[in-house]
Amino acid sequence: MAVATQSLEELCINSIRFLAVDAVEKAKSGHPGLPMGAAPMAFVIWDQFMRFNPKNPKWYNRDRFVLSAGHGCMLQYALMYLTGYDSVTLDDIKQFRQWGSKTPGHPENFETPGVEVTTGPLGQGIANAVGLAMAEAHMAAKFNKPDVTLVDHYTYVILGDGCNMEGVSGEACSLAGHLKLGKLIALYDDNHISIDGSTDIAFTEDVAKRFEAYGWHVQHVADGNTDLASIAQAIEAAKAVSDKPSLIKVTTTIGYGSPNKANTAGVHGAALGESEIKLTRENLGWNHESFVVPDDALNHMRQAVERGASLEAEWEATWAQYKTKYATEAAEFDRLVSGKLPDGWDQVLPTYTPEDKALASRKHSENCLNALAPVLPELFGGSADLTHSNLTELKGFGDFQYGTYENRNVRFGVREHGMGAICNGIALHGSGLIPYGATFLVFTDYMRGAIRLSALAQCGVIWVMTHDSIALGEDGPTHQPVETIASLRAIPSLTVLRPADGTETSGAYKVAVLNAKANRPTLLALSRQNLPNLAGSSIEGVAKGAYAVVDCDGTPDLILISTGSEVGLCVKAAEQLTSEGKKVRVVSMPSWELFAAQDAAYQESVLPKAVKKRLAVEAGTSFGWCKFVGDEGSTITVDRFGASAPGGTCLEKFGFTVENVVAKAKALIS
Repeated sequence: MAVATQSLEELCINSIRFLAVDAVEKAKSGHPGLPMGAAPMAFVIWDQFMRFNPKNPKWYNRDRFVLSAGHGCMLQYALMYLTGYDSVTLDDIKQFRQWGSKTPGHPENFETPGVEVTTGPLGQGIANAVGLAMAEAHMAAKFNKPDVTLVDHYTYVILGDGCNMEGVSGEACSLAGHLKLGKLIALYDDNHISIDGSTDIAFTEDVAKRFEAYGWHVQHVADGNTDLASIAQAIEAAKAVSDKPSLIKVTTTIGYGSPNKANTAGVHGAALGESEIKLTRENLGWNHESFVVPDDALNHMRQAVERGASLEAEWEATWAQYKTKYATEAAEFDRLVSGKLPDGWDQVLPTYTPEDKALASRKHSENCLNALAPVLPELFGGSADLTHSNLTELKGFGDFQYGTYENRNVRFGVREHGMGAICNGIALHGSGLIPYGATFLVFTDYMRGAIRLSALAQCGVIWVMTHDSIALGEDGPTHQPVETIASLRAIPSLTVLRPADGTETSGAYKVAVLNAKANRPTLLALSRQNLPNLAGSSIEGVAKGAYAVVDCDGTPDLILISTGSEVGLCVKAAEQLTSEGKKVRVVSMPSWELFAAQDAAYQESVLPKAVKKRLAVEAGTSFGWCKFVGDEGSTITVDRFGASAPGGTCLEKFGFTVENVVAKAKALIS
């Protein structure tokens, strides 16, 4: 029989291929081409190089594997099953892409233990991997000692042509080259096929030269289909280069083994079909029924279980030695990795009175970051080249650069999308780090894919966004985020906070840090202009999403609802209305999401159903405010693009004045 002539390595590789082929065929959905072509390089990585323990997917010092070309996820699921992960059984593979399965249509870290990051949107995975490698470098520099190496692992990536076309991969890989992340090794599945056909129609650049220009160590394996020795040699060579990330271009055939569909777009994203599967089995000498793996192949791959247990035991011995020699550092490492916060950490957050100087909430944010930095060493991040506008520098904690990986200020450069995906990778490393990334609020549109994935993939990231409204002024409508807040509020599991003053900014950071430790992202929308500190603001109120900063005796005639810089405006309007005998409540609503999470009784106490006269005031679009103002309420909002003028002028022209709020309020209650 043909199968008898196959080497053990070929048996293992074909096991990967046919598990993918059979799963996609059963589901009548999926992408068999990449697993068939990339199986050899993936086998070499997992069999010869990767350090991991299938029975403990969260073992700290494991190598990280990222399938950036996430559509080929059956490659990863097959590897996980074959090497003995409990999270992917043969039954799970038979339920590929089905409701409630552990084998969804793209890798999802929150569904399948052993999957490091959620991939699918192309380019995100390789950018996440840069974040994973940065986290490893930071923790190694912080905790390793001359006589004890505690943190020491690689990040391996498989990416495809599509990933290399995406801009986010270029942003992240450019930064990785600058940072000289020597423990990042990416294998490029160079198969020249994308969904539309041959890459000749749109993608003819020399990727290898581009990565060389980024500062990467680049190699080429010309025969990725059969030349396992060259793949292994290339990985060895990559590991030997400690001051450059590595790209190994591995030329493969998509759908390898399929007589009629190999090297065509037809095998990229559709099942082969019964007749072609039969021909493929014959072509590759695979005399096994669907989902059957030869014992020799399974036994060989399952050696990963014993190997992994041994590797983890060795590291545990190192950890025991470390704890004995370096008790203080060990205690901090243990706290970080366990995700615990130090006792009393939030006590450093400042509070303010109306007598305190009016400051922009971006300035209050800077004060919060620098109050937290000494007590939260896990705080780690920076800005997309707007450090002195976003005010995000941690004073005295240095820049994260090659040779100073222990430092905590990351210079992301003008790479908003890359920054976002990198922060997600840092958060998912499992080191307890709290990454933050900053830019102007309007530029979240450049990084929306990464922000969305931070919510989907449960990444504890803090997004620090400044210049939050038309009040930023002279830069004009290109920089004025009128619709941005509404669009961000639409992302499930993302907490959006727009604080009104210094105390609320402190409250926002308390929420953000707690969210980060609970693997939830938070976005702060912060002002450029100075804001008065309000008598009624509170850290506790922020945590509930909405609360009364000004109240009246009895049932209000009118409720003014506002966020951020407009809360102070509403407070002034309420003073005038009150002086004229009106009963007014001012509700600060820094977070719609947090308010929605409160019980019905609390919501009723803040916004009683009986009070129908409500006016929402926010320097952004009216979209979504209808659920709070109802059919008898109104809004003062901005339902057009802004204008280039001084911030105060913009606010006046768009109706954000005491006079206009008072006039609108009176019209409602007349």
